[in-house]
Amino acid sequence: MTSLPPESRKKLGLVIDLDTCVGCHACAVNCKEWNTGGHMAPLTDLQAYGAKATGVWFNRIHSFEAGTGENGRTVHFPKSCLHCEDAPCVTVCPTGASFKRAEDGIVLVNEDKCIGCKLCSWACPYGAREYDADAGVMKKCTLCIDRIYNENLAPEDRVPACVSTCPARARHYGDLGDPDSEVSKLVRDRGGQDLMPEMGCKPVNKYLPPRPPKTRAAAIGAPEALAPAAKVGTAILSWLDKRLKR
Repeated sequence: MTSLPPESRKKLGLVIDLDTCVGCHACAVNCKEWNTGGHMAPLTDLQAYGAKATGVWFNRIHSFEAGTGENGRTVHFPKSCLHCEDAPCVTVCPTGASFKRAEDGIVLVNEDKCIGCKLCSWACPYGAREYDADAGVMKKCTLCIDRIYNENLAPEDRVPACVSTCPARARHYGDLGDPDSEVSKLVRDRGGQDLMPEMGCKPVNKYLPPRPPKTRAAAIGAPEALAPAAKVGTAILSWLDKRLKR
């Protein structure tokens, strides 16, 4: 089985704002487009226009109706690999194909070593692994390492494809191991949370809880409005945890 490296200081990841995500799927589509010709290419589709279409998507968006009355709303919930610190998909891999980088905490798959046994997909509690039936190997979100380290791109373009295309600016990228980074500040200010923390995977990616309509605008300039908003947001994330475990 594959060993995890020591916990890295640098923890590159995403912060996703459930309050502003509009469920447009632009992030999923741009992810698919970029990675079709990128590091984990191709992301194949089988019988794309048939009755049993299947395909490889690193990013998927689930939509839920949550809450009642004035606190009721539609929550759009994007989900991809969370690049966990204690990644069970890595430690269960019999060949070392699934691994976590010590230098930045990104979890990747070496296709040359992957035998398609699917153990990593069974071990991942988030359903973030994608089996490519055409290639016979497991694929997953790479955090667009071929973009974020690409010096041929302008600095402002060295972000994951999903972040660059989000029209609502609901997706944020940065170093969550740096307490002074913009993403770390955002997590602190908005009460960012782990998805299913009870699983003990310590995901790097964080979610910012949705705020109820009445306090969303007020929260921008009224700190007293944040307390009830945090309670509602926590309740919605707990409800999402239960739905995702089914």
